[in-house]
Amino acid sequence: MSQLATATTGARNGRPAERPRRHCKVAYIMSRFPALTETFVLYEILEVQRRGVEVELFPLLRIRTNVMHPEAAELVRRAHFQPFLSWPILRANLGFILRKPRVYFAALWALLRGTWGSFRFFTGAVAIFPKTVHFARLMEQQGVTHVHAHFANHPAAAAFVIRRLTGIPYSFTAHGSDLHRDRHMLREKVAEAAVVITISEYNRRLIVAECGEPFHHKVAVIHCGVDTQNLRPPGEDTPTTRQDGPLSVTCIGTLHEVKGQTHLIEACRLLRQRGLDVHCHLIGDGPDRKALFAQVSQSDLADRIRFHGWRTRAEIIELLRQADVLAAPSVPSKDGRREGIPVALMEAMACGVPVVASELSGIPELVRHGQSGLLVPPGDAAALADAIQRLHADRPLHRRLAQGARETVQRDFDLSKNAAALTSYFHAGGPSCS
Repeated sequence: MSQLATATTGARNGRPAERPRRHCKVAYIMSRFPALTETFVLYEILEVQRRGVEVELFPLLRIRTNVMHPEAAELVRRAHFQPFLSWPILRANLGFILRKPRVYFAALWALLRGTWGSFRFFTGAVAIFPKTVHFARLMEQQGVTHVHAHFANHPAAAAFVIRRLTGIPYSFTAHGSDLHRDRHMLREKVAEAAVVITISEYNRRLIVAECGEPFHHKVAVIHCGVDTQNLRPPGEDTPTTRQDGPLSVTCIGTLHEVKGQTHLIEACRLLRQRGLDVHCHLIGDGPDRKALFAQVSQSDLADRIRFHGWRTRAEIIELLRQADVLAAPSVPSKDGRREGIPVALMEAMACGVPVVASELSGIPELVRHGQSGLLVPPGDAAALADAIQRLHADRPLHRRLAQGARETVQRDFDLSKNAAALTSYFHAGGPSCS
């Protein structure tokens, strides 16, 4: 088997053979930046830079937000934000048409043909193509040696176009809904990528099944990771549990169907009905906020469930250190969205917080039932309530799972280790990096 196919972390921890390295300049493409829901991209970039790789950012969209992680400020200042159309963009497109007309129109045709049949993908491809051509021109001018896209949908499509126009090799990371919801053009992206990174073995199997066994050698598992030095249990090197006060349950994520907060609210109603003093903290915001507020009110839980909105990383760490349990009640959404492996689970586990999560997608690769957390069927509020109550009643289990959670993240989901594996592919991706 190729080295690429075995390049995973944890039990499958392998990397391309080390070579003498020269300068490496990587262009990161992502859907939007800075996105509080995608901190894994931010901290991966920071760690990759720390390892000596020069990084340029090319977001497809700019997010305007009042809450931003402080570490993102410098990257925002340097990012190549572009409108969908401008004179420099028109000039870049005209330049490629005059210099490489066949290459330009072949790239456009491949993009349109690959996304045809999906209204969302096709319209998105049309919208991003002009600015992607401008990105390609900027990357050539700046001496970019490798392109890495986060998400298998439009960012990977942009990387595909840039390779067609410039020959710069690319890779992309497939996460959750970007892969599970719609796989138009996936085979073409995989075929032309230097390497395809997935955040779970579940995703790797899905990509190989979709694209064909001949591509298995270029699909590698590199888990998202968290900083286990900053994210750690309070006060001690080993997890501790609080012995008094109400049971504090925390849930972090966009307020959206796929995150399953409605089932957690129902679980809290059941726990209160059973006489358990439970307080729930929902961190995040999103389209389901109004509906979830109404559910809390109808369930007479307004004094037990608090909506915190978005919080910075430092605030989230503090809230995690006060939590008894982290719940991740993810479910498949009606429109086909599905979680990958929620980073919020990794953050909580690194802080020594026991977790209860849905047995879904790649989550069981992080949460081993009875070893590093508890798994429940997706959408089963009663099972969720039972698991939370079990952790509250069984303090030795609580402590054992807290310890197991911390050890699992340190071993298999550490940001530094996983960024090192990813950086190896960047160094292997182009002549200037080798």
